[in-house]
Amino acid sequence: MAKRIAAESTVSPADVRAVLTALGGVMGDFMAQGRSVKLEGVGSFYFTAVTNKNGVATEKEVSANQIKSVRVRFLPETRYRGNGKGRVSTRGLSDVDIEWEEWKGEEKGKEKKEPESGTPSHP
Repeated sequence: MAKRIAAESTVSPADVRAVLTALGGVMGDFMAQGRSVKLEGVGSFYFTAVTNKNGVATEKEVSANQIKSVRVRFLPETRYRGNGKGRVSTRGLSDVDIEWEEWKGEEKGKEKKEPESGTPSHP
C-alpha cells in the first residue's frame, strides 16, 4: 500500500509507511477516549460494547460487569451517484460497481466432464 500511495502522491514510500504505522496507535488513543475516528474517503471507526444482559432499568444499576466485550465497528463512507430522484447512496470502499450472482457450482457454458472409463474418480 505504501508504494501505491507514494506513487499517487508527492511523498516517499518510507514517509507513507511511517504515517500508516503511526495511524493504528493514534486511532486507538482517540477511540479509547470514546471518540469516533473518521478517515476521509474511507469511513468511520468506533467502539461498541457487547453486554451480557438486555439492559437495566435505572442509571444506578449500570456497571462495568455488564460489558462482556468491546468491538471495533467500521462504517464505510457514504458515496452518492446520480442526480434528482435517481440519486443513490452507497457505502463501500470501491468506486467499481459490483454485480453479484449466485454460483451454482459450475462455470457457465461449461459442462461437467465425466471421467473416462478406467480413470479413477475423486470427489
